[in-house]
Amino acid sequence: MINSAADTAPTYLSKAQEYALAITVAVVTANAYYIHPIIGEMASDFGVSDARIGMVPALNQLALALGILLLLPLGDRYSNKRLCIAFVSAQCLFMLGLAVAPGFASFTLASTLLGFVTIAPYLIPAFASKRVAPERLGQVTALLTAGVIFGILVARVGAGLVAAQFGWRAVYWCAFALMAAVMVFLPITMRTEGVSTKVPQEAYGQLLASVFELALNNRDMMISALIQSLNFAAFTATWLALALHLTSDKLGYGVDTVGYLAGIAAISIVSTPRLGRWADQIGPRRARLFSAMVQLGGVALFYPLGWNVWTLIVPLVIVNLVGPTIDVTGRMTFLSLEPAIRTRLTTSYIVLMFIGGAIGSIAGTSVYDWAGWPGTCILLFVISSSIVGLSLAAVRLSSSR
Repeated sequence: MINSAADTAPTYLSKAQEYALAITVAVVTANAYYIHPIIGEMASDFGVSDARIGMVPALNQLALALGILLLLPLGDRYSNKRLCIAFVSAQCLFMLGLAVAPGFASFTLASTLLGFVTIAPYLIPAFASKRVAPERLGQVTALLTAGVIFGILVARVGAGLVAAQFGWRAVYWCAFALMAAVMVFLPITMRTEGVSTKVPQEAYGQLLASVFELALNNRDMMISALIQSLNFAAFTATWLALALHLTSDKLGYGVDTVGYLAGIAAISIVSTPRLGRWADQIGPRRARLFSAMVQLGGVALFYPLGWNVWTLIVPLVIVNLVGPTIDVTGRMTFLSLEPAIRTRLTTSYIVLMFIGGAIGSIAGTSVYDWAGWPGTCILLFVISSSIVGLSLAAVRLSSSR
């Protein structure tokens, strides 16, 4: 995150505030993932094709990437707290728009605007990092990261269960209620004593231009960003196509079943920290290559095991076991560089990641609409093979230096 040098904090956050911030991150992050298990039901309700409904998450991801690029640098010039309150309030408004949207076009517009202002998950860690004791920074950062994973998990599981009982609109009414609660309590959650004085650093235009310059001059970050862009594309394509596949006439499962399967992602909460420590021991590039190869093996099982909900558990466990590690190891390759440029490199990395997510949303639903589950499996295998190839190239480039 881009930290403001002037965003001072004379007091530390309490434990209650730390956990409240983790809950805030979970709720705000969840907004982009409610659609995963219910996308088939929404397409039917709006009367649009499987390919067309994929535009909703795609535009949300593209808008999120644009928002991170254009709005995140504001954290260098304005209070992280005030920005978070403003952006969360805007998210609450657009979430209400999703709940009441009368048609596909208005729903897509509200979803796109929601993505553009989803900046709080990237500002809150910056806010917290300046308000905890140095020896507890890693612990609090891990807590906020767990909030992100938990938010994605609950969104996908909860959306399937709620939609099965009350319809897909009830999902967004529940999400609006959660966002309204966050909006009300956020000023208290982020309250710290003392007066912050803002000292402007680089002009906004210069800061934005430097993001592009640093990205183009850092090969490690660009390779890692491309790998994670493909990885996130595979993630979104998998779950959107899987929701359409499971709820199709051929298989006939309900959206609640899709939600239950999404719960498999809980394994990454346990596996990712352990695999991160393993990556510290053998190096991030080698760990990423091994994880990519394991993921490719899991993806190869999607076709033969993808026709029954019970057999699908096997490849989903494998993919969720190592998928987040590809992201973690990718960040490790450039977060060891000088602190002055890490934030802007991270901005480029995240922007490219969400562009990949948008492409995966379009590709996953379009390919499924055109070629069904077999076509989706081919798409995922090609993406995963590319990840392995790029990871191998990164290892060889590193060893040749």
